[in-house]
Amino acid sequence: MTLQQEIVGNAMQMAVVSLQPGQTVYCEAGKFLFKTTNVTMETRLSGPSNSGGGRQQGGGSGGMGGLLRQAMGTAMQVGQRALAGESLAFQYFTAQSGEGTVGFAGVLPGEMRALELDGTRAWFAEKDAFVAAESTVDFGIAFQGGRTGMSGGEGFVLEKFTGRGTVIIAGAGNFIDLNPADFGGRIEVDTGCVVAFEEGIQYGVQRVGGLNRQGLMNAVFGGEGLSLATLEGNGRVILQSLTIESLANALKKAQGGDKQGPTGGLFSTHAG
Repeated sequence: MTLQQEIVGNAMQMAVVSLQPGQTVYCEAGKFLFKTTNVTMETRLSGPSNSGGGRQQGGGSGGMGGLLRQAMGTAMQVGQRALAGESLAFQYFTAQSGEGTVGFAGVLPGEMRALELDGTRAWFAEKDAFVAAESTVDFGIAFQGGRTGMSGGEGFVLEKFTGRGTVIIAGAGNFIDLNPADFGGRIEVDTGCVVAFEEGIQYGVQRVGGLNRQGLMNAVFGGEGLSLATLEGNGRVILQSLTIESLANALKKAQGGDKQGPTGGLFSTHAG
């Protein structure tokens, strides 16, 4: 059953979802706006892949063994989300006795996008991009390992969406869709500009220039710090025009507390 949704608004968009009787959509806690009275709301710690009471595997799947496996799965999901700094709970909305309507939004001024998963390719998104999804879409956490996460400072934790159905994401500012294959197979972007990308895109972080005079000039005065994100391959990439750090620094400056100063990225102070 396809999720019927409409993204409305301009500077601060929201998604209005129409649910058929019995259809369920879930969101990250804090992204819900409104609903009709015939839509039930339930808050759970488990994601959709671990909340369907009857979907247990194996011949002796019932009883205490099944409950224990389900509890352990939920604990692992919650632990991953806690490490990633994500919300610990999801809110589930189900239409009862007729068609229902639910509204969702992100937390920053910007765009939203509905992604359609067909089961062949996963999607990855930056932390806090997830807004809502059909119950047939699984939400997970992907940890970028080794040098990618340690050298970049951003992009170490990604949200991962698998399965079939619609997932709605949000970002800051305006979106642009790119395919690295159209630009020689590789693009380099500010680490805070990446919103989401398809499975098959190789995501990494590289140092801005060498440890020479020009490399240090880029890092200190260029406002980019020491790293850029790299995206390689053939697939969809969604970038945003506004980064959370730039928004935080603009607000601090407007309040007379500019922490960035004249030297830009290397010595800037991240909000929070």
